[in-house]
Amino acid sequence: MKKIKFLLLFLSVTAFTSCEDYLDENNIANVTASGYYTTAAGLEDAVRATYGIMKEFFGPEIGWTMTVFGTDTYRAGADGSHKYMGRYDGGHNPSARYMRDTWRIFYRQINQANAVIARAEGVEDMDASLKTKRIAEARFLRAFAYFHLTRHYGDIHLSLEETEGVEVEANKTAASEIYSQAIVPDLEFAIANLDDNPGDYGRASVPAAQFILAKALLRRSYESFGDANDASRAESLMSSVINNPRFSLLDNFSDLWSIDNERNSETVWAIQNAKSQVDEGLDGYGHRGHLYFLMEYDKKPAMTRDTENGRPWKRFRPTPYLMSMWDRTKDRRYDETFKHVWYANVGNDGGPNGVPVAKGDTALYIPGPGVNRHGVDQDGYWNAAKQSSVNFEVYTSDEWDTRTFPSLNKWIDNTRPNRQHTQGQRDFIVARLADAYLIRAEARLKQGNSAGAADDINVIRTRAAWHAADGMPDTVADMQIVAGDVDLNMILEERARELVGEGHRWYDLTRTKTLIDRVRLHNSDAKDNIQSHHVIRPIPQTQIDRTVGGYGQNPGYPQ
Repeated sequence: MKKIKFLLLFLSVTAFTSCEDYLDENNIANVTASGYYTTAAGLEDAVRATYGIMKEFFGPEIGWTMTVFGTDTYRAGADGSHKYMGRYDGGHNPSARYMRDTWRIFYRQINQANAVIARAEGVEDMDASLKTKRIAEARFLRAFAYFHLTRHYGDIHLSLEETEGVEVEANKTAASEIYSQAIVPDLEFAIANLDDNPGDYGRASVPAAQFILAKALLRRSYESFGDANDASRAESLMSSVINNPRFSLLDNFSDLWSIDNERNSETVWAIQNAKSQVDEGLDGYGHRGHLYFLMEYDKKPAMTRDTENGRPWKRFRPTPYLMSMWDRTKDRRYDETFKHVWYANVGNDGGPNGVPVAKGDTALYIPGPGVNRHGVDQDGYWNAAKQSSVNFEVYTSDEWDTRTFPSLNKWIDNTRPNRQHTQGQRDFIVARLADAYLIRAEARLKQGNSAGAADDINVIRTRAAWHAADGMPDTVADMQIVAGDVDLNMILEERARELVGEGHRWYDLTRTKTLIDRVRLHNSDAKDNIQSHHVIRPIPQTQIDRTVGGYGQNPGYPQ
């Protein structure tokens, strides 16, 4: 398939929160929205630009920080800013940069989508059915943006019309109305009018819209304003995705993370990145997940920074709770999610026992938590005596700290043009089939169908089991669960095992109303600071200051 080419320069259309920052945007060929968007070529570019805006969130540090920090699975590594997001301390306030920028990005996307929808009426040189599809894409992207905003901020400004120029008035509309007026009808329109399999890779599709609507309805089912049939509709929509013949689970979990296998049968929808654009700096965002989950390997003996092992920014380190989740004797996912061995890329004159370490020799080893797939307790086996007998550095769990910790291996990008390059070429996976099974399992549990939930979870756990082909005893039977095993805690742990580091955790915990309890139990950075109001973010101070008469702050934050 062709890739949809995003426009990274936008026409002079501003959102109501963008008075200062975006009035002077560069025009494409010095045209304006009123003149250009009403042509077929202009409308096509306008839709591409709507996709392009969200790349500022999905891939760079802001998106990872807003979804990984402050949960039960990750806490702060040694380096980096924005640790207030994980600590819920005084920096977690209306003036914080990422509170402001998340708001700005998604409202910019909403206003761009509104412009597409409004201007499309004046386009006369485009086939009517194609124009309807482009409007459906814009409505999908508008719903996607509103869904993210309500998840972060709760009650927010609602606008379904294009804003031109400076806007200083804003409403604060209940999240229930955002759902009923924007998220749900936009996604229903998208399902009715998009293609099942668009010719351009990366465009919104029917299954992508079904997937996002299912997630939105499942979230609403936990709210006081939810509809009685939200969980059943979420189940039905995810069943449509799961039963779509375009999609199937990959046989091997590890194949999901091969950079040469991104467009696989499990990906329902992804925000794409082009290698040529990120390498040449034409795309200043790209996928940067390869930076944030890595330990400081490059200052260890016999090692230096390289593209193969990544540029370690040491932002996110796993909590002990996360490290306890996998039964490695049965479940392969820990071993295929985290890196274990670093091979010397410079060597040295003498390793731990004095023998020179040559390039290509093992330099560093993290055996990982608990009992490994061979039934050996790793901390017990790698005692001081055993460590002194080998010529490489070994780091057991009692030696992990803010600089040395198990490193997530999902996002490594060894294709970057040099070891310092921050933008990666991976697509950002928004929706994949394993998540569809787990969301359907949760929807089934909400309806009292524990057996159906167990069936869905077992599909995922079957793939996660060790098989004889791995040189291991087959553990498929051992990985199966029954209805009585399924509760919300079990589903949340299964989601962590399967989806760790994929940008879901903060949403999962706030959806299920478990954030406060789980952070207090499992996150030492945040347990003493997190309060009940932290389930939503503060309204940015810039929004309050720019609005005539002010703008109501969320409860619990400084007014």
